[in-house]
Amino acid sequence: MPAPTQLFFPLIRNCELSRIYGTACYCHHKHLCCSSPYIPQSRLRYTSHPAYATFCRPKENWWQYTQGRRYASTPQKFYLTPPQVNSILKANEYSFKVPEFDGKNVSSILGFDSNQLPANAPIEDRRSAATCLQTRGMLLGVFDGHAGCACSQAVSERLFYYIAVSLLPHETLLEIENAVESGRALLPILQWHKHPNDYFSKEASKLYFNSLRTYWQELIDLNTGESTDIDVKEALINAFKRLDNDISLEAQVGDPNSFLNYLVLRVAFSGATACVAHVDGVDLHVANTGDSRAMLGVQEEDGSWSAVTLSNDHNAQNERELERLKLEHPKSEAKSVVKQDRLLGLLMPFRAFGDVKFKWSIDLQKRVIESGPDQLNDNEYTKFIPPNYHTPPYLTAEPEVTYHRLRPQDKFLVLATDGLWETMHRQDVVRIVGEYLTGMHHQQPIAVGGYKVTLGQMHGLLTERRTKMSSVFEDQNAATHLIRHAVGNNEFGTVDHERLSKMLSLPEELARMYRDDITIIVVQFNSHVVGAYQNQE
Repeated sequence: MPAPTQLFFPLIRNCELSRIYGTACYCHHKHLCCSSPYIPQSRLRYTSHPAYATFCRPKENWWQYTQGRRYASTPQKFYLTPPQVNSILKANEYSFKVPEFDGKNVSSILGFDSNQLPANAPIEDRRSAATCLQTRGMLLGVFDGHAGCACSQAVSERLFYYIAVSLLPHETLLEIENAVESGRALLPILQWHKHPNDYFSKEASKLYFNSLRTYWQELIDLNTGESTDIDVKEALINAFKRLDNDISLEAQVGDPNSFLNYLVLRVAFSGATACVAHVDGVDLHVANTGDSRAMLGVQEEDGSWSAVTLSNDHNAQNERELERLKLEHPKSEAKSVVKQDRLLGLLMPFRAFGDVKFKWSIDLQKRVIESGPDQLNDNEYTKFIPPNYHTPPYLTAEPEVTYHRLRPQDKFLVLATDGLWETMHRQDVVRIVGEYLTGMHHQQPIAVGGYKVTLGQMHGLLTERRTKMSSVFEDQNAATHLIRHAVGNNEFGTVDHERLSKMLSLPEELARMYRDDITIIVVQFNSHVVGAYQNQE
């Protein structure tokens, strides 16, 4: 995305922005209020120094305010047709159904649906899903980038390899290393499940492989092969930390290839959060770094749905995170380490990959930037030293790992970046997905949430329900269905096509001001298999 100044200032000169904001502006999400004209490709979750200009996020129902004002130069309303809306919503959807028998064991996962809806241009979110071929289990993850998409892209294609290697027994690691030494074909480690838009950085594949190989060589040296038990929690933590360390090291060492040198620096100076699930039988581990979330959908005996949170946000709303940060730095920095609910007053997540601006010493930053390519030196973001920067590192990629033993009533898992959770409550997310998967949502009473509903409005709601019943399901993908609700829900909790059309037709330079990138993976569990595991014990 071009720098915000290049986007907003022409709009301001044309009076278009002031018309939109004239009566409808307030800080709907405090952490999304500030947009920095200082940092190219930045996310609103990162703000530059407070001295720079800020822009506020309009009310969610700003359209009704603007419709009341008429201007001669205001363009006519433009509504997308339902097929056009569907085309946008389904552009990035992907589904995978797990074979009933994969050759080793019956899987506790029936399959998963995933989708993405961009707000940034290009989108800064990434997603990954893969089956571990040398061990049991499946890996699924969402990655939320900021200050560009370079870091989230690198993490999305590298982290699962680090996790898979961390889970391999000593004998398998030796087998793989011997194959590399002798030039033989390697054992495949992962079977990826990717949408065509989910690409790999071919130019960096050799560099990434060499770093991964160094990691498994160290694992071989550290493990004598005496212990066969793999601690999944420890493996996840080690993989996260090691990848972040390699991202930092690669940027410091550089590369003779100018393109690769610039790439590794872009990866290191941008950042990404990650929320990853590892499912092996009834053992579910969630490793989270940042503010994406993992939510379990549980169906109660009466058929209702409840949400069980399997991750904690690492931001200012988490008291334990605030305390952790303050304990890691001198008391003299107690008031500056977190300001205005941001790390050093700038970064919203308190844990992330990359973001070496919050990890390296000032001397190291200056040395790397001065010796780096001209493109990096021209980037204002890399030159900027955070205020009150005294005792780095202030940021870590170490994940918080949560374990949950699956039960038959645990029907699905939702992994999503914060773009979803900013717009929907967790209970609504679980209810919408649960009712979609069970096909029961047309049978529930209409809820109006305390609003005074006219007979005409109620008639409209009932008519909409009949239309949905006649067309069965508009979406064949649970993640798409959830995005449709996240963007198009009205005050009655139903999808309003007019609102959905307006939100999806916003130009790129305005879309980010109303919502974030949204990335969702919905994992559906096999209750029969989960129950069979329990009966065996």
